[in-house]
Amino acid sequence: MAERIIDYISGIEVNFSPEEIEATQVFSKILVEDYNYPKENIQTRPQYRVKVRPSDLKKEYPVDIAVFKNSSKTDDNVHIIVECKKKNRKDGQSQLEDYLRFSKAQLGVWFNGDDKLIIRKLEKDGEIFFEEIPDIPSYGQRVEDVGLYKRKNLQEPKHLKSIFKTMRNYLAGNVIGATRDEILAQQLINIIFCKIYDERYTKPDDMVRFRAGVNENPNDIRNRLYEIFMDVKEKYSDVIDFSDTINLDEKSITYVIGSLQKYCLIEASRDAIGDAFEVFIGHALKGGQGQFFTPRNIVKMIVEMLNLSIKDKIIDPCCGSGGFLVEALREVWKKVEILYNDLGWSKNEIEVEKQKIAIDNFRGLDKDYFLSKVCKAHMAIIGDGRAGVFCENSLEKPENWQSKTQDKIKLGQFDVVITNPPYGSKIKVDGKEILSQFEMAHKWKKGKDGIWKKGTVKTSDSPQYLFVERCMQFLKPGGRMALVLPDGIFGNGQLEYLREYILDNSRILAIIDIPKETFMPNTSTKTSVLVVQKNKTIGRIKDSYPIFMAVCDTCGHDRRGNLIDNIPDDILEVADNYKKWCDENGITY
Repeated sequence: MAERIIDYISGIEVNFSPEEIEATQVFSKILVEDYNYPKENIQTRPQYRVKVRPSDLKKEYPVDIAVFKNSSKTDDNVHIIVECKKKNRKDGQSQLEDYLRFSKAQLGVWFNGDDKLIIRKLEKDGEIFFEEIPDIPSYGQRVEDVGLYKRKNLQEPKHLKSIFKTMRNYLAGNVIGATRDEILAQQLINIIFCKIYDERYTKPDDMVRFRAGVNENPNDIRNRLYEIFMDVKEKYSDVIDFSDTINLDEKSITYVIGSLQKYCLIEASRDAIGDAFEVFIGHALKGGQGQFFTPRNIVKMIVEMLNLSIKDKIIDPCCGSGGFLVEALREVWKKVEILYNDLGWSKNEIEVEKQKIAIDNFRGLDKDYFLSKVCKAHMAIIGDGRAGVFCENSLEKPENWQSKTQDKIKLGQFDVVITNPPYGSKIKVDGKEILSQFEMAHKWKKGKDGIWKKGTVKTSDSPQYLFVERCMQFLKPGGRMALVLPDGIFGNGQLEYLREYILDNSRILAIIDIPKETFMPNTSTKTSVLVVQKNKTIGRIKDSYPIFMAVCDTCGHDRRGNLIDNIPDDILEVADNYKKWCDENGITY
């Protein structure tokens, strides 16, 4: 029997298919949640139909999504037609134009989950012609209102991943001379920084500069973006190189701005830049190095479990684009606002204190130059803390780091370590100078007495084992850390010496088993989250103690990475349960 799902608009059961999951259901939610169209004004099942040709007596073409001006859903008030078939852009546009010709709808959207096209039907002197436009109007808006956004009217985006996915595919198919994902990513990231800058430095009642109107000249849209980018480079000259450029053509710039302009990225519930990188770089850039972007539900769970304070010094030694650092910064800033609002501080005084904490207490390392640069820029535009992010190999001897890194980052200095280190059997760390620093890089053998004995230094080793030790070295006594680690570390008999190291140096607070689907489709490696507190004195804790254990069966998405309503997210419940467990067991830190 074919798998069935519930249609988001009608509530009717429909057959499961990639087209339904990745396109029809996704765009239905976007219409309701981002564009505010009432469900009563939308028809999906049974499908609205249009004629194939003007002479037809019967309407035979089934429309995937039809949006009406009101809930009566008559032929006379059909407003937008959405086609979600898996065609290429040219064929999708051709069919969409046929739908519009033989109906009274003025707007058409072709969306197949990977790409998007928006067209407007115009009639003049008895002839019908079509033009591509940047966006559809929200409910209650006119087409002419598209692009006329005041800062205070921007809204929280709820479907960023889908938005970035369609932008990536549009650019890959249309930008000449820039087909590699990392080149496209650099262009998109520069534009995102312009977007975030515009949000931060536009007054609530002023019109944003980051906009694309329906009847605007594409050159004007491009020039306005260039002006913002010059401001970004001037304000963040230590992050954005003056030589950096936005060299997309006017049409591509209009497409990207049209896709993003109605949203407020700095109020996004998920890390916008992290999402962009998952789509644009993802497996192509980082998979070969065993590094995958940590899903935001895991990031949020870990940050909440660690109960960060405004005094904590925090480091992510594999910071990537900054997901953990940004979420931790937001969490600490919430506590700053609560504390100093209660003390009667002014808004300006609180903002100064927030920036000071970001500058003094947050640090990040990543050996990938591009990612470390993006992390710096992300921290800079969200708030501050860019001066604490460095391009370094965390496993290198600290005395071999750049002097500016050594000034800001020292072993044994941090209250909190949070990271998802690279892992994988195909990547190795070699070189005696690096490996000789680590107990875990030696050969270990278990004697007949059951005691593990250290032997000679290996010629190479997997990075995840070394990162466990390096992260412990970063911590102060009493400091805590949370690491995402492959399950082999927790159960492989040959790695018992590594577990003994953890027990000798820390108290295990929690182990959270997370679903295999969590990192899919990037990798199928099964992982768990380890949370520990470093011992305040040398030696293993001899008394028994409780450990919080949790098994998450679901992570909110399927193996393809698609968010599906009937797949719950167990990960989101872990932090609250952990806090209750800590209270019941008298655990504080």
